[in-house]
Amino acid sequence: MAVPPAIASLVGRWQGTNRLWLDPSEPASESAATAVLDLTAEGKIATLEYTWAYDDEDQQGFLMISQIKEKAVAAWADCWHNHDGIMQMKGAAEESGELWVKGAYSAPPGPDWGWRLALHPDATDQFRLIMHNISPDGEEMLAVEAVFSRA
Repeated sequence: MAVPPAIASLVGRWQGTNRLWLDPSEPASESAATAVLDLTAEGKIATLEYTWAYDDEDQQGFLMISQIKEKAVAAWADCWHNHDGIMQMKGAAEESGELWVKGAYSAPPGPDWGWRLALHPDATDQFRLIMHNISPDGEEMLAVEAVFSRA
């Protein structure tokens, strides 16, 4: 296991803006956001803790990621998005430095929906955390875009 170098380069404290879309055809809800990325387990796992707000209520999220060969693996929790559990996710680390993972959540009484989360290391002083909701028929809809700069 290892953390891709582009993700490891993001170790540190970050501040930025979080945008949340509940309906892709409506304007986003925007709030200030913070993040801390660190390495643990002898540098084999990256942890990302982030905060944002919705309706003036503070929210928190946590992402733990690593790479096994070409596959990325993650565990994700967010007190607003998936407040009742930890989503296990799988994906890949791209040569561009982007790391993406996908998971699923139940949406009774219908079929499960998917969730795609991506870390985009844009530069040594900026990264984006982007999340897409995925309908049961595979349509991806932008749900979250958080843009961070080094604090």
